[in-house]
Amino acid sequence: MPAEAAARALEILRPAIGDRARGDYPLAPLTSFRLGGPASVYVEAASMDDLAAVSEALDETELPLLVVGKGSNVLISDEGFPGIVVRLGKAFRWAARDGKRVSAGGAMHLPALANVALAHELSGLEFGVAIPASVGGSVRMNAGAHGRSLHEVVESVEVFDTAERRLRVLPAADVGFSYRDSRLPERGIVVGATAALTPGDRGEIRSRMEDARRWRRETQPLAEANCGSVFKNPPGDHAARLIDLAGGKLLRVGGARVSEKHANFVIAEKGASASDVHELIGRVREHVHTAFDVWLEPEVHVVGRFGKEER
Repeated sequence: MPAEAAARALEILRPAIGDRARGDYPLAPLTSFRLGGPASVYVEAASMDDLAAVSEALDETELPLLVVGKGSNVLISDEGFPGIVVRLGKAFRWAARDGKRVSAGGAMHLPALANVALAHELSGLEFGVAIPASVGGSVRMNAGAHGRSLHEVVESVEVFDTAERRLRVLPAADVGFSYRDSRLPERGIVVGATAALTPGDRGEIRSRMEDARRWRRETQPLAEANCGSVFKNPPGDHAARLIDLAGGKLLRVGGARVSEKHANFVIAEKGASASDVHELIGRVREHVHTAFDVWLEPEVHVVGRFGKEER
């Protein structure tokens, strides 16, 4: 039973990491949608030893693992997540520079890392200032903006593999980057990454970053609860264009609606449920398929049970 497994996981975790392991922990405040139920077990990891304890708990209980960073690309069901949720703590929120390279911990905010690069007059991460995500989450999903993606600059990735209970350093060629995805180990936790950048003019770097910030302010509904882009862009087109032309901006389910400002954003209004958002995403896909015979692929990571379907 999941409840028994969660209790056993806490028995393993608490002697090792104390009250940073908690049961029935609310996840909604950790996501940009501000939606979703609790985690059966929640861990705020402060060290590699903590991750080793998580590995033991996963092996013994066979509970699923979910890693949450800034929570900007995830929709958690109203029932929550019946497994172990790990969030990297401040010990993993660091950055360093070595010549033309910048490195950072998995919990480092990507826009903050872009500013570190700016401080050292290094170019290549300007687009990251418009991505409200952690380095770990950004690497796993190969985040991008303005026609750029992390795979273009990432040189290596540090992954704690909870299945093998060890830290692995993977060159970018072994990460399996693709459009908004990677082939990192399913039970791998990105604890750090290194990017190879190029020297640049501080003023020009800052100007590109300001352009990215301005574009984000002008085109995205930043003041409303959302997860960023809901769908990946299909080859040679843009999801927002297809949704708009298909009449998607008129769609609403309960407290969830398509943004009038950007058609590839779903807004969770006060009183919305995760189920509202999930159903609306499905309706948008159907509208676009009916209009253009294109099935949009979700970019948002859907977690938990929605009706009879478990993701």
